Amino acid sequence: MKTDASSAPRILLVDDNRDGLTVRRLLLEELGCQVHVAGGGEEALQLFAAETFDVVVTDYRMPRMNGVELIGRIRECRPEMRIILLSGFVEPLGLTEQNTGANAVIAKSATEAQQLTRCVKRLLNEPARRKPPARQTGKSRAAIHRNLAN
Repeated sequence: MKTDASSAPRILLVDDNRDGLTVRRLLLEELGCQVHVAGGGEEALQLFAAETFDVVVTDYRMPRMNGVELIGRIRECRPEMRIILLSGFVEPLGLTEQNTGANAVIAKSATEAQQLTRCVKRLLNEPARRKPPARQTGKSRAAIHRNLAN
């Protein structure tokens, strides 16, 4: 992986939980990444408009704009963006790459750090491809949002 700051992979890390941001930022910096953090979707979109990133890592459950909504907004501008969605609700909500628009979906668990490291490395080594918006197969976005609200 690239090591000098000018060529280090640039990661946008989005989470409203400060502790989660800190731990994941440190993990990604240990990989040699240059990490920018945002505390929510609106802040992430502002950073995304102002800077160039190689990968976006976002939490699912955040106030005002959840991770799936953020992914949709990012895909409108840059359909090829590599995006990882993190959630503690992956299984209960049926979150998948197909219904979220993410390149990878990771469950928050004891193995999250290893999965995140592996996914970031894999996505950085793959050529950027146009990722279509989330398809409405399986559980729809509306169903996911209803389940989360309950």
